[in-house]
Amino acid sequence: MLGITMGDPAGIGPEIIVKTLADMPPAERSRSAVIGNLGRLERADRLLGTKLKFAVAPAEARDGAVPVFHVDSKGADSMPDSKISAAGGEAAYQYIAKSVELALAKQIAVIVTAPLNKAALHEAGHHFDGHTELLATLTNTKSSWMLLASEKLSAIHVSTHTSLKNATERATTQRVLDTVRTGWKHYKALGYDNPRIAVAGLNPHCGEGGIFGREELEQINAAVELGKKEGIDVKGPISGDTVFYRAYKGEFDLVVAQYHDQGHIPTKLIAFDTTVNVTLGLPIRRASVDHGTAFDIAWTGKADHTNMKSAIAYAKMMADRMAA
Repeated sequence: MLGITMGDPAGIGPEIIVKTLADMPPAERSRSAVIGNLGRLERADRLLGTKLKFAVAPAEARDGAVPVFHVDSKGADSMPDSKISAAGGEAAYQYIAKSVELALAKQIAVIVTAPLNKAALHEAGHHFDGHTELLATLTNTKSSWMLLASEKLSAIHVSTHTSLKNATERATTQRVLDTVRTGWKHYKALGYDNPRIAVAGLNPHCGEGGIFGREELEQINAAVELGKKEGIDVKGPISGDTVFYRAYKGEFDLVVAQYHDQGHIPTKLIAFDTTVNVTLGLPIRRASVDHGTAFDIAWTGKADHTNMKSAIAYAKMMADRMAA
């Protein structure tokens, strides 16, 4: 069973979940549990006219009924639509906390997250930069990684939500090597015989022999060589202005991006609607949509659920291919 968290109930999460569930065959729908507020879910169902059935005893969901793990949180039933609020942030936090509990107990195989709002999360007193950091804290995980996955281009990030100055400092030999290892292990677990990994340079032209920076010479090169010694098919560092094109054309299965925008810009340019955000390094599995709460169109029925369908498809692939 997959576990789909509702995200911020004031955003588009309930709508894209309901739309995606309505597109599923009945048997698949009954293996896709929603973790959130039942009232909001039923309201989205009425708004969209999807006429879904919900089972609040998830283990008893049959014949297309949607399993629901209802989570109570203060203000969730009365919060305003399409607005940042502490109630929305608290609800989103509680849904994630419940999903982690279920995943660690092996009641769900993969968590699929609908979007939360960082400002609302902070208003509720939960000072995290996003899902990745929150999940790492809830699972007592020291290090985690963000993978953006799509059919044509995928990137795993050495660092994500930090300044460019801090990102440069985090591009250490150990962190780059750990990122290479993490990406390689994930692709091996998905069934790739010999994942081909490229490591992007940090500086323009990989530092041009030290003219534009020495991180490649002193840190990144060493990580690549250590990865090769471990039997990983890894190449680099390769200049950031060519490595993604080469991967897109099929030369590599995965690119190690040195910082947030270096990996996000090319993957979103190539596959904006279908790129999936996957968290690696946790004791649980998580895939997510790669967009926000879209308060400007929430609760109008206009939200596009294409990305949620992609996230669920990737989660199903992980559940099918990866050992428990």
